[in-house]
Amino acid sequence: MSYANFKPTFWAKEIQVALEAKCKIVNDCWTAFEGECKKGEKVKIIGLGEVTIGDYNGLLPDPETLADSSVYMEIDQAKYFNFKIDDIDKAQTREGLMEMYLDEVTDKMARVRDRHAASIALQAGGMSASTKLTTPKDAKALIDAGLLYLRENNVEIEDKVFIEIPYFMYQLFKDNLVELKTNNDELIKKGIVGMYDNCVVKYSNNLYNDGTDTYAMIRTKKGIAFASGIDQTEAYRPEKSFSDAIKGLNTFGAKSVRPKELYAIKVHK
Repeated sequence: MSYANFKPTFWAKEIQVALEAKCKIVNDCWTAFEGECKKGEKVKIIGLGEVTIGDYNGLLPDPETLADSSVYMEIDQAKYFNFKIDDIDKAQTREGLMEMYLDEVTDKMARVRDRHAASIALQAGGMSASTKLTTPKDAKALIDAGLLYLRENNVEIEDKVFIEIPYFMYQLFKDNLVELKTNNDELIKKGIVGMYDNCVVKYSNNLYNDGTDTYAMIRTKKGIAFASGIDQTEAYRPEKSFSDAIKGLNTFGAKSVRPKELYAIKVHK
C-alpha cells in the first residue's frame, strides 16, 4: 500500500498529546480560551470586569454594567517538521519505528514551545536587576523578592505558584527545597525538583536568555497564557527521491494577561 494510507488525523492527535506530556513550561500556562489556534488568528481570553463593593444604607443602586476586560492573544508562531522515510506503511506496522519518529518530532517541538512561552518573561510585571549569581544566599534573596512581589499583588499562599530557574541557580538554591513526597521519577520528568514556601520549583534549560542574563520566572498559571494546535499533518511523495515523507505544522501563541502574577529574575554566572 502507498503513503495515501497514512492517517493524518491520528498523527496530529498523537503529536498534540505527546507535546502536552513533554512541555515543562507550557504545561503550567493558562490554556482556557475561545478561538482557533491557526497562524494569524486571535484567541479571545475572557476577562472579568471589576465589581464595586459599596456601603449599604438601606437602598440598592441600579446594578452596574461590568466592563469587558477580555484581551486577545495573537497566534503568531508557526513551526513545521518535514522528514522522509523509506516506506510509511512499513513504518506504521514495524514495531516501535513510528514511535521513534514521534518522539524525535515532539522532543524538538516541545523545546521550541517552551522557549516561546519562557520569552514572555519580558512582559513580567516585576523584574529584578541583572545579577551575577555566586552564592546560595543571593539565589534565595532573589527568589524571596519575587515571591514578595506576587504576594503584594494578591497572589495568596494557597494559590499555585511556580518557580522556574536555570540549572546553575538550582545548584545554589537546592538546599532550601522541601523534598518531594510522591513519585520522584514522574515529577522530575515534568522538571519538578522540590517545593519552597508552598511553591513548585522546576528547573529548565529553555528559559529565555537575552545574551547576558537567563530570565528565571516566578508565576501563577495565569501569569502566562498559551494556545496551540497541530494545524496540519500529511504524507506525500517527494518528487526527487524514492521515499515517502511526512510534514506537519504547529501554530501557537503566548501572552502575559496577568503581568502582576509574573516576576522575572535576571541572572548570569
